[in-house]
Amino acid sequence: MYSDLCALLEMIIMSHVSEVAEFQSCSCDTFQAAIYPLNQPALLKGLDLGPALKLWRSPDYLASRVGPKPVKIHVSQSPKMDFVSKNFLYRTLPFDELVHRCSDPGQKKEYFVSPDEVYYLRAVGDNPRKDIANFTTDYPSLVSDLILPQFFPEDKLFSSVLRVASPGLQLWTHYDVMDNLLVQIVGRKRVVLFPPSALEDLYLKGDKSTVVDIDTPDLEHFPRFSNAERFECEMSPGDVLFIPALWFHNVTSLGYSVAVNSFWRGLDDKFYDSKDTYGNKDPPQVQRALQMVDKAMGLLADLPDSFREFYCQRLITRAKDKMTNNVD
Repeated sequence: MYSDLCALLEMIIMSHVSEVAEFQSCSCDTFQAAIYPLNQPALLKGLDLGPALKLWRSPDYLASRVGPKPVKIHVSQSPKMDFVSKNFLYRTLPFDELVHRCSDPGQKKEYFVSPDEVYYLRAVGDNPRKDIANFTTDYPSLVSDLILPQFFPEDKLFSSVLRVASPGLQLWTHYDVMDNLLVQIVGRKRVVLFPPSALEDLYLKGDKSTVVDIDTPDLEHFPRFSNAERFECEMSPGDVLFIPALWFHNVTSLGYSVAVNSFWRGLDDKFYDSKDTYGNKDPPQVQRALQMVDKAMGLLADLPDSFREFYCQRLITRAKDKMTNNVD
């Protein structure tokens, strides 16, 4: 009975799956003219990324090039890292030790939580509260190895982030407010993406989905999740994935993984929070609007349930009408 239910669940979810479109040896002109305007994820293959694809395959090489530079990492007993429940710890390791722990997890002699713990490095600047991640300045010994695609104006670059992950690590589903290119260098990744239109099916808390298990979700608690359209791809070393702003994505490292991604501002600077060092804060205008919604809901709090539900729907209807210019 249970296996039948799982099979049915998988069939329902897979009925909404589309493959991410692939493009071979894409040029900057092709990206700007034919891919970027579609606002759809795209898997770019055959790009010249430099010698990193060969050199970084060796954990010893990568570890020796950077050395014992201290890096702040996520550590978790569960391979499914969840930012909503915070099922991980923040710890610090020398970079070379992190690489060896991730690339050869069976040889861990020391650990923070358990022998089977997993690690995730999302590189930050020297001062995480003020400095924006910049691969070029943060990891100068690796810069000559890697050619990052320049498919956007140089002055629009926001950050370039080095990522290192243990085998099997799955990152929570979330969206970013900036477009980005994810460059896979070592290992394979499975990436599941959901369009912005799926936000009501993802049970959000802030910019993150509360559905941790996206393959066998609890549909009793998350019944709408089975309606969410999803796009999937598997990345190999040398692949570059374009993830448009506001597209939700969930990433699983199928083995020891090293990647770098570049975020850039596709909108005018006024639509980005000037104090945002990670590039994931909603536009200031949106932050203020959400605060106003919270205040409006507070004003309705004392109404009887039936009245409160009715006027909540009125607010939703009015917002939709305003968006389509049907209400003055």
